[in-house]
Amino acid sequence: MLLLRRIAAACLLSVFLLSFCACAAYLNGRLSPFSSYSLTGDTYPVLDPSVIRQGSTYYAFTTDVAPAAQAASLPILCSHDKVNWSACGSIFPAGPPAWVGRVVPGLSGLWAPDVSFFQGEFHVYYTGSTLESQQSVIGLVTNTTLDPRNPAYKWVDRGPVIESAPGDDFNALDPNVFLDTDGTVWLTYGSFWSGIKQRQIDPASGLLASWNQTRYDLAARPGVPNDPIEGASLGHHGSYYYLFVSLDYCCNTDMAMNDYKQAVGRATSPHGPFFDEDGTAMMNGGATVLLQGDGTWNAPGGGTAYLDAGNGDSFLIFHAHSSAHNGRPYAWIKNLQWISDWPVIGQ
Repeated sequence: MLLLRRIAAACLLSVFLLSFCACAAYLNGRLSPFSSYSLTGDTYPVLDPSVIRQGSTYYAFTTDVAPAAQAASLPILCSHDKVNWSACGSIFPAGPPAWVGRVVPGLSGLWAPDVSFFQGEFHVYYTGSTLESQQSVIGLVTNTTLDPRNPAYKWVDRGPVIESAPGDDFNALDPNVFLDTDGTVWLTYGSFWSGIKQRQIDPASGLLASWNQTRYDLAARPGVPNDPIEGASLGHHGSYYYLFVSLDYCCNTDMAMNDYKQAVGRATSPHGPFFDEDGTAMMNGGATVLLQGDGTWNAPGGGTAYLDAGNGDSFLIFHAHSSAHNGRPYAWIKNLQWISDWPVIGQ
């Protein structure tokens, strides 16, 4: 009888430990978040999405994706519930501004738009570049409303913000704007080529602040060939600033080469130093992985963290490639939960 009790107790302990481990693994983002795809509508093809809410509508801005990209540039998706999405126009219906093509010969589309709101206007920063090139430029376009039914709806091209050229120690790609609690505005950018950088923005013009020439270095991967880190987005939650980044490689024709990952670090200043959960500095290659492929969905990344103080939204919008559909890139949204001041992937 005593033996049976011991066996039963051992079984109950095993069940408890398995449940605890599964729960802990889930809370730490180690279990696959790709068990089901819940978004509907125009969610393909989508790369590098950024999102903002105006009223009850969410607007997502995405990269021009070949071969779907036609004359129009920087497509816009709309949703009232973050689940069902529909195409609702583009920023440049006639294609990229002519000046971008002059700066970047061979330009075929615009990449990685980032949307923010300050000084009474919506600001979309975007990239003009070509694959594996440092001849890149970040441009800016603004609008007073995102609702195309509003008579005031009009995108105004503000021109170039920052440019890089072969030989520079950075690449002017993947812009992201962060508005700090003191009203300062910061542009975070960078792709490969020594990693993630940051400059201050003049809120009045949306261009680089003339009074602050400091460039902050936020994250890099020294010792890793090609320094594969990009797609940064910066957010503030509680007592910390969080730097979300994409690691490794995306969007190769050979899906086996795509190992994009979404990762994060935190700091007590928007300029760093940022550290991962193990205490490794992001300038030394540290980063806590939040998302990685599971075979069904590959290379999740190109994401933007959206932390909305207005309604409490806290989620990550990103893309992932469907293995069942020849690697097509789809939009994904996953809620962020905060455990011990660290973001983890929720439902």
